[in-house]
Amino acid sequence: EAGEDAAAAALAEPDGSDRCLSLLPWDRFSAWLHCVCVVGFDLELGQAVEVIYPPHSKLTDKEKTNICYLSFPDSNSGCLGDTQFCFRFRRSPGRKGSWCSFLDQLDRDLPVYLKKDPAYYYGYVYFRQVRDKSLKRGYFQKSLVLISKLPYVHLFRIMLKQIAPEYFERSEAFLEAVCSDVDRWPPPIAGKILHLPIMGIIMKLRIPTYRDKPGTTPIAQNMHQADAQISMALPTVHEVDLFRCFCPVFFHIQMLWELVLLGEPLVVMAPSPSESSETVLALVSCISPLKYCSDFRPYFTIHDSEFKEYTTRTQAPPSVILGVTNPFFAKTLQHWPHIIRIGDIKLPGEVPKQVKVKKLKNLKTLDSKPGVYTSYKPYLNKDEEIVKQLQKGVQQKRPTEAQSVILRRYFLELTESFIIPLERYVASLMPLQKCISPWKSPPQLRQFSQDDFIKTLEKAGPQLTSGLKGDWIGLYRHFLKSPNFDGWFRSRQKEMTQKLEALHLEALCNENLVFWSQKHTEVETVDLVLKLKNKLLQADREQLPVKTDTLKKLQMHINDIILALPDDLQDILLKTGTT
Repeated sequence: EAGEDAAAAALAEPDGSDRCLSLLPWDRFSAWLHCVCVVGFDLELGQAVEVIYPPHSKLTDKEKTNICYLSFPDSNSGCLGDTQFCFRFRRSPGRKGSWCSFLDQLDRDLPVYLKKDPAYYYGYVYFRQVRDKSLKRGYFQKSLVLISKLPYVHLFRIMLKQIAPEYFERSEAFLEAVCSDVDRWPPPIAGKILHLPIMGIIMKLRIPTYRDKPGTTPIAQNMHQADAQISMALPTVHEVDLFRCFCPVFFHIQMLWELVLLGEPLVVMAPSPSESSETVLALVSCISPLKYCSDFRPYFTIHDSEFKEYTTRTQAPPSVILGVTNPFFAKTLQHWPHIIRIGDIKLPGEVPKQVKVKKLKNLKTLDSKPGVYTSYKPYLNKDEEIVKQLQKGVQQKRPTEAQSVILRRYFLELTESFIIPLERYVASLMPLQKCISPWKSPPQLRQFSQDDFIKTLEKAGPQLTSGLKGDWIGLYRHFLKSPNFDGWFRSRQKEMTQKLEALHLEALCNENLVFWSQKHTEVETVDLVLKLKNKLLQADREQLPVKTDTLKKLQMHINDIILALPDDLQDILLKTGTT
């Protein structure tokens, strides 16, 4: 970790004095954003990308087309004034700079649900539509769009709120100034308090780490210092207002949690992109700290490059969550098994009334009543307590932030009760430490057995942490077939395999390797040195969880063995593996 800290320290220095990384112009910018686009409306061409900044940013034609269509609300949304929303689209394959490898290291400390997905970009949009008689169409329509790999929805929303109105009043020079501000930001290192200057104000924030206790936001404790320069402290970089988003489907939150957990195909039909994107993001986050492993599109249009793939009737609907606003989708997606229809998101003034789950056949058009249309039968019994608690909050005019905290804690406890038995069982697949011999390859993990896991539930199931009754076993069996289980298990497998490699390295370090080499032939000793050098390279390449002291000790062992060999071999071995 020392090397990473040095790199981070060099990056964090405002004058850019780089002790170990030569930073180029725009390197800091690209740690946060891929580019900034301005999308306008042209009478001849329709939507068009008017500006891409910095000018050298690379976007393929397909990416540009997606950005064009996703940056404007559908005409039926009637969004007059200013609208903010976000979208997500597939990256074209095949671009990666050397700078990316350092940024990938920064990913290591993030909780799994905040790690970048290299296959996707996010687009954060500020769209303005106002009457303007001087224009042929009678309207000024333009979007300022931030393109980024980072899922920091709240941060970019706040940033756009600061810069977009001023950009519309001013011009390209202002955009240039914004981008050069971003190019002075420190890198997005998790766990540090970061100060990000943007057009005269400073945003102060902290990106969570995987070590944070879920459900806590450590930045709150650092906010009390009197700091004349700080204009804005962000309580979160990525969270949406859960209570506001779930208000229209208040009584079905637990069923929606099950559908998202199981990776079921879900479509959100909303009146505008801001409501569709917020609802999709809320759904994806409701199973946190589990990562939602399928595709999700906060705002999806008929022009999207995946439109045919996702709306085809020749195969079952894919495991994705789509947010749509175009009435055309009511027909195109009526074969989907679960549809959430929301009206305008308003916070309830009085206690919401109970709404039944509706049958899918009743959903004819996008004008159908708000609600959840599905024939899904939840596995778990309904938790009446959370509904009462939130209803009481509405009666007592509890602030929406406080309602969101209650809802987030409820989802967190539900997800943890579900995942702890799986964590416990998977930990038991790890070989015992005494099985690790320095002279043999590290042992393999034992196979995951569904039946063995189900057997553990009787004594160590979710009943230990949750009072909810219902068919938990049915829910687990369904989950084990889902993309979310597959993604979760793969990342656990990788962690445990790396842990075994690290334990194997430690076992090697505790051996007297010089004594061993004196009892073996030169050929065997050379073979050992090459293997040990490979181990060191692997530890660095895969970022194995090994103490720095262990690596130093192993390097000393290697040097001691080499020095005990004849001179000609020493020369060769000292050069090997160092380049």
